[in-house]
Amino acid sequence: MNTPSTRRRFLRSSTALIALPALESLGFRRFASAAAPASLPKRLIFLGFGWGITNETWFPDLKQPGTDYTLPLGLKPLARHKADFTVVQGLWNKYSNEGHWGSTMWLTGANRYAQAGQSFHNSISADQVAAAKFGLHTRFASLQLNGSEGGDMSGHGPGLSMAWDVSGKPIGGHKGPVEAFHRLFSKDTTPIEQQKAMLAQKRSVLDTVRENANAMKRGLSKTDAAKLDEYFQGIRDIETRLSKDEQWIGVPQPKAPLPEPPLGLAGREEIKLMYDIIIAALQTDSTRVLTYRQPVNTLLTSLGLKVHPHDMSHYHSTLGEKQEASQQRDLAQSELLAGLIDKLKATKEADGTRLFDHVALAYGSNIRTEHNLDNCPTLLTGGGADIKLGHNLVVSKDTPLCNAWLTLLHGLGIQAERHGDSSGVIKELLA
Repeated sequence: MNTPSTRRRFLRSSTALIALPALESLGFRRFASAAAPASLPKRLIFLGFGWGITNETWFPDLKQPGTDYTLPLGLKPLARHKADFTVVQGLWNKYSNEGHWGSTMWLTGANRYAQAGQSFHNSISADQVAAAKFGLHTRFASLQLNGSEGGDMSGHGPGLSMAWDVSGKPIGGHKGPVEAFHRLFSKDTTPIEQQKAMLAQKRSVLDTVRENANAMKRGLSKTDAAKLDEYFQGIRDIETRLSKDEQWIGVPQPKAPLPEPPLGLAGREEIKLMYDIIIAALQTDSTRVLTYRQPVNTLLTSLGLKVHPHDMSHYHSTLGEKQEASQQRDLAQSELLAGLIDKLKATKEADGTRLFDHVALAYGSNIRTEHNLDNCPTLLTGGGADIKLGHNLVVSKDTPLCNAWLTLLHGLGIQAERHGDSSGVIKELLA
């Protein structure tokens, strides 16, 4: 800790002060890891989907708040876990006005028009707030997973995953189970000295870029100076990733607790396997923060449904097969979620407790149905956060969705002052 302050170390310490994702790990991991944690780590998972849900059959009855409520059709597959999840009704992202963006602003609550003269702006997502703390001791500060389907009609909206960094820039994700598996468990056979040399070369390039950019600062307009600051932030983010890679040189990848996935999986089987990979990532403590941007198009196809997901989400105009497809989609997604909860409960920690007891999991979408963005479908489960489970919780109208994320963060021990457009924690949700 008494190492002389080089220019890079000074940059690292200054960026850590603004709590970039996992930046607190720079230079500290080997000290922190010297002593085992006093308690098992907390984990956080966000599962998001596009195109919403079937409004009439997914939400519990508003007139049955509390624990004594009838489980609606869309959540029936979760019946065996009813005491272990809470549905929160009445949440919304007030700045969201794009009916095809199911996850772009879901975890940020940002106003896309917040910057004058620009039509798109985002801010840090809730998972990255958690990653700044939970990512200190793991190989990956966070892991972003995506479905293998692509295209503009995925129902998710812009973004490379569901994660956005402290500057509101998209964070890349791993597409499909094969790519995710290899990122977690494939061994790097590159000699250690060569790995170090490659990292040193990348750092040298960054230093040159930064010096050249610094030379441009003088005489810039206010607008250009802001753009250059954003550029510098990008450089710091790259340096953070390099530092993380540097810390783990020579540390072998964990043995995979599941076989390598086959190629070509899609829809239901893909989601099921991605859930297994999430369990494996937590089991091996490769990461403690995950997001998964789930596919819907291929899910419908795997269920034998020929209705286009966009048309399905607009079922109110014709009902019939579109509404039936929407309901079958809800049932399939709930069955898959129930299976994931089964595995979280069945997976044992080192002290004999369940993995479920140390995980907080949020499941939902920014879209309710059609282009309706109020009452965002929100289901919370897992015993890792100090929140009430087993409830049909109806909050006051127009409660910010970010209040739920702030409450979840607080329940995990992350005392953020606010998040996105939050106005406070949801006291009724706290245990």
